[in-house]
Amino acid sequence: MTGEEYILCILGMGLVTYIPRWLPLFYLSDKRLPLWLVEWLSFIPACILSALIFPSIIINPDTGSVGFFHPEFLVAIPTFLFALKTRSLGGTVIIGMALFWLAEKFL
Repeated sequence: MTGEEYILCILGMGLVTYIPRWLPLFYLSDKRLPLWLVEWLSFIPACILSALIFPSIIINPDTGSVGFFHPEFLVAIPTFLFALKTRSLGGTVIIGMALFWLAEKFL
């Protein structure tokens, strides 16, 4: 590839990334969304985060099989309960890291 082709490729990738974000923002900026849609959209970040984290929690990294008795899964349960109870992001991170350290050390 020549330098011009690289630049065109980068510009094309930028457009492909920018346009799908810009179109809904431009189209919906002056419209009022129904409450049910706004509530439904508020769940998307949690769903995406769950989809990214859940496989790494239930799949055993050593064997690649689904397992519920490895440190990642065992630590996730009390960490999740702590997060539900306190709603503290910082506390949840600290508890999760401490529990994972203890699990790695003693399991």
